[in-house]
Amino acid sequence: MDESEVLPVLTDEDKFIHEPARLLILSYLYIADKIDFVFLRNQTGLTDGNLSSHMAKLEEREYISVEKKFIGKKPQTMYKLTQKGRDAFRNYRDKMKKVFKETKTRNGIKKK
Repeated sequence: MDESEVLPVLTDEDKFIHEPARLLILSYLYIADKIDFVFLRNQTGLTDGNLSSHMAKLEEREYISVEKKFIGKKPQTMYKLTQKGRDAFRNYRDKMKKVFKETKTRNGIKKK
């Protein structure tokens, strides 16, 4: 039996999420209702440009929604995970759990 018969194959969608910065961003958005740009930048350590680029890609895939407003004279950008994004992240997470479980099982590793 080869690996493709045991381990789930990563789809293009999974590979999109698997990119480290996007995985971190989606992880934060999965557990919060809304998060602002500054918080995400500070938590991820990404530059403004890099974070903006990843957010644009996530928005293009309709994984996030973006709300821009002003508080006084300061702009604020808020992000929220869409249902499509939540489902994609959950599916990815479940697939990774299966990969880890199957890897342990195949290698005879016992859970502590």
